[in-house]
This record gives sequence, structure tokens and C-alpha cells, in this order.
Amino acid sequence: MGRLTLAIPSKGRLMEQTTDMFARAGLVVRKVGHARGYRGEIDGLPDVDVAYVSSSEIAEALKAGSVHLGITGEDLIRENISDAATRIGFVHKLGFGFADVVVAVPACWIDVVTVADLEEIAMPFRRRHGRWPRVATKYMNLTRRFFASKGFGDYRIVESAGATEGAPAAGTAELIVDITTTGETLRANGLRVLDDGVILKSEANLFASNVASWTPELRALCDGIGRRLARAPRASDRG
Repeated sequence: MGRLTLAIPSKGRLMEQTTDMFARAGLVVRKVGHARGYRGEIDGLPDVDVAYVSSSEIAEALKAGSVHLGITGEDLIRENISDAATRIGFVHKLGFGFADVVVAVPACWIDVVTVADLEEIAMPFRRRHGRWPRVATKYMNLTRRFFASKGFGDYRIVESAGATEGAPAAGTAELIVDITTTGETLRANGLRVLDDGVILKSEANLFASNVASWTPELRALCDGIGRRLARAPRASDRG
């Protein structure tokens, strides 16, 4: 029937949470070979190959169909795969890796509380500074789609290569689109989220690639993994 390839995050908190979530579902994931290697297995599922891959690369692998299943954030799927609704199947939300993709402006912009307010200030800003307001972000596709849905087009994207929340203070952008969990980092940098500025409420998901090579047996194996994860207690449910 072939083998099913599952990509999970290769490091950090997401890898730990994924391993813990699978263990609670009775699926023990372990690395094969060197402790720092990138291959693994699941006890009792000999037809599953585990690949340890960075979260952003998991989205690309799912898009290309080089893996059958992958665990990553919805924000990365929506950003990197424009036709995610057809290329990707959402198998199961995992209850961790929460992050909101938001539009944030300087807290001192007291008259700017919605995207419509950004539209109102854009032309006066251009007359004064000779350019449109700049938006620093790593989420260029999500940003463009969101602002287009709001009818806002008078801005320029500045691709962020570092700490996006620091861009306004550094003078490289006027506002940002970034992820936040508690909002503390935004507030520490003098920023606040627009009232209608939540682009996406993201969390880690088990995703399936619709363009991978599937057989009925592999589909059944995928469904079985999804059901076991769905029955597993969430971390907050224990104790």
C-alpha cells in the first residue's frame, strides 16, 4: 500500500507539544538513529514514516505533495498556499500553537481604530511624506488579501526580516502585520491592534495534502490517526 509520510516540527515548543499530543493519543513518536536526526517512527504504525521538518517547510511540503500529513500553524498554510482550500485538507485542530495574525498601529494614533481609519489617513500621509504608509510584515500574502477585502490599497509593504514589532520605532514602517499570543510584545513596543485588525486566529493543525499520492489504505491510516488525536485529552484536561 506504500508508506504514509508525516511531517512534524523539527524543534522548539511545537515539536514538544506535538510529541506530547501524540503520546496522549497513544501514538508514541520517537526519532530513528541519531538524536539530532530528521527521521522518526510511531510505535505500532510501521507504515508511517515521520519526517522532522521546520514549520514553514512543512507548509511547502504539503503544498508540493511530498508528504501526506503535516503539523504546522494555520497561519503558515494560509500565507504560503493561496489555494489552500483545494490543495490542503484540515484533519484536526490540535489545541496548541495559538497565535493571532493582526494589524497593529502605534498606540499614539488615537484616531486610528479601524482599517477604514487607515484609509482616511493614507492620502494626507502621502501629501505630507511623499509616500504611502508602510506596513512591515512577514505575512505579505495574508496582508494583501485582508486589506483588499477591506477595500484598503493605499499602503506599501516592507518585508520584515527581523523583529517586526520594532519596525515603527526604528522608522522603517508606520504599522505592522504580525502574530501575537498575549499582546504583551506589541504593548511593550508601543503598538495596539486595530478593532477590526484580527486577520486570522491560528493554531496548530494536522493537515493532509490533497495532491500527495494517496491509496485507500493510506487514507484509512490517515483517518485512524485523526480519530485517535480527536479522542485524546487536551493538555489542559489532565489532572
